Amino acid sequence: MKSKKTDPIIDGSTEDESFFNRELSWLAFNERVLSLAEDDDKPLGERIRFLAISADNLNEFFMVRVAGLRQLVDRGFKRLPKDDVDIDQLLTQIMARSAKLMARQNQVLPELIGCLRDENIHVMSDIPDDEQDRLWLEDWFIDNVLPLITPTTLDPSHPFPFFHNDGKGMMLELTSPDSKPMQSVILLPANLPRFVKLPGDGLRLLLVEAVIRASIVKIYPRHQFVSAAMFSILRDSEIEIDDEANDLIHEFENALRARQRGNVVLLTLSKDAPKPIRRLLKSAMGIDENNFFNTDGPVALNNFSELLHYIPKHLLFPAFTPRFPQRIRDFNGDCFAAIRNKDIIVHHPYESFEVVVRYLQQAATDPDVLAIRQTLYRTTSNSPIVKALIQAAENGKTVTAVIELKARFDERNNIQLARALGRAGVQVAYGLTDLKIHLKMSLVVRREHGKLVSYTHVGTGNYHPITAGIYTDLSYFTCDKDVGRDAYEIFKYLTSHVQPDKLKRSFISPHQSFPQLKLMIRAEIENCKNGLPSGIWLKCNSLVDHRLIELLYEASQAGVPIEILARGICCLRPGVAGLSETITVRSIIGRFLEHGRIYVFANGGEFLSDKNIVMISSADLMPRNLRRRVECFMQLENPTIRKQVLHQIMVALLRDEKNAWYLQPNGSYVHPQTDETSFSCHDYFMSNPSLSGLGSLSATQDNG
Repeated sequence: MKSKKTDPIIDGSTEDESFFNRELSWLAFNERVLSLAEDDDKPLGERIRFLAISADNLNEFFMVRVAGLRQLVDRGFKRLPKDDVDIDQLLTQIMARSAKLMARQNQVLPELIGCLRDENIHVMSDIPDDEQDRLWLEDWFIDNVLPLITPTTLDPSHPFPFFHNDGKGMMLELTSPDSKPMQSVILLPANLPRFVKLPGDGLRLLLVEAVIRASIVKIYPRHQFVSAAMFSILRDSEIEIDDEANDLIHEFENALRARQRGNVVLLTLSKDAPKPIRRLLKSAMGIDENNFFNTDGPVALNNFSELLHYIPKHLLFPAFTPRFPQRIRDFNGDCFAAIRNKDIIVHHPYESFEVVVRYLQQAATDPDVLAIRQTLYRTTSNSPIVKALIQAAENGKTVTAVIELKARFDERNNIQLARALGRAGVQVAYGLTDLKIHLKMSLVVRREHGKLVSYTHVGTGNYHPITAGIYTDLSYFTCDKDVGRDAYEIFKYLTSHVQPDKLKRSFISPHQSFPQLKLMIRAEIENCKNGLPSGIWLKCNSLVDHRLIELLYEASQAGVPIEILARGICCLRPGVAGLSETITVRSIIGRFLEHGRIYVFANGGEFLSDKNIVMISSADLMPRNLRRRVECFMQLENPTIRKQVLHQIMVALLRDEKNAWYLQPNGSYVHPQTDETSFSCHDYFMSNPSLSGLGSLSATQDNG
């Protein structure tokens, strides 16, 4: 891969140039994702996947972040309340950079389609000339599309129909039989496939809007077709709930309905759309020119992920089957016996999420298990985790599920899961109305030899079988008494609102995390000043919190070496003389989505020594994670576990050459030139079993 560089984050977006703007930093992250679609060293199918991810990411950015900024403007705010940033100036920068990003997406799409053509896969935007194809498409349209669409001729008695969030439509200009100009609109249903597979030799895929456009005569047989233009809309998707509501589920259902009707924040329209259509859409959606994006390609590029259903395997990454830890196999699959023997960390997706599922399934059927407590933030509608909890309740165990209804875009699914769990006899709690429950924890209480033993699982990622195959995360299992006691106190907080006073192996947001992190950073400063070894390694998705960044600047100015792995947003400006010259920031973007959070402090010892403080967490370093959510930072003490996280995981991440982008003082990201011999942490983890899961595969068993 050639050396690459992203655009700098525009200076002047904040009054204090010590910090990069959060929104512009996020756009820089999505530019790095898009760069993978432009990388011809990547398999062709994966490049299409990265293009669709980039488009989907940008949609969410508009639905949430841009929508939030526009809400502030509507409420009369001129500057961001906390950052003191001019909102209009920031929105101008966001729209300019977003337009550039969308233009890049439209540039890479035809290149990818051309590469598919070389593989005898033809993605077409126009109806073929072949008569047999046309006749087949006519029948396909009548059977599969016509019953689903409702063409609306616009006149005083037929106003512009409502389009839901993320909706797509086609605007038509027609001439009536009496030669009067008229306009019509067709909503493309969400359940309509974006591509039609044509019969015959080879693989030919046609955009569904081309079929509709060619079939207008079936809808308006006596009208003359003039023009057609595709458009898509994104609406404000933030939801507000009444924290005092007696029925939270009912309140959320109302809020979800309101989300579908939020204000339009972006309308993407075919560049060649006639001016009358543009004026009509502008009026119907209640928007101005700032909400438009003109595209010379298809709208809704996130839908192009559907192409992956047709892509042959040789155009994708080679198949990878996650390992199942040998140490659990050594105990005949008995998770509790393996955990009793020694703590274990499962490194997803390199090691199977099936371990987590089996742990809870075993708990559900084990007659010695008396109680299960579980947090659920995001999971699938048919989650095996939820099925295990239901089975446990039906088997007479005491089961408590803490479900976060406010998990963005998963609210509806979580409402349905809450009802299913409640019907089975699970005690369902929604945590704290003013705080999101983001920590990932499970506590199983088992009777062993007349005593109660607590088994705890602490994760950095969601209990989600699908994302566990894509996101890199850590699952920590232990029957350590102190961890079990901490877990009990945390669950008690979630259900009774009684804050834990003193936790032995962990600390939690919103009350303890920032003060504890502050103490640890200040300890590194003091150690450095006193000539002791010092240093900080941080791995997170986002680094935004200004108060924490200021502490890191202070540490850098004292001479503390700091390595930061921030995959997405990073508001810290590294490498600035007198401010942050000892800080290096990397972003690893590759086959898997880096998601696990790891925090390491030298603690007066050289790095990779027994003195280091090593923690995993559900939390990023953002104000919401530290002050407005319930999160958990768990300290690791078992020697094998610590060695796995420090020597194996963190060292491999810091060695990565193939996937690493380096943040520059001006906000640009640089990817160094690489070749096939360059080190990739993802390739390394796929090839090397984790230390704590080796079991009998290890020639020298570690008795830690």
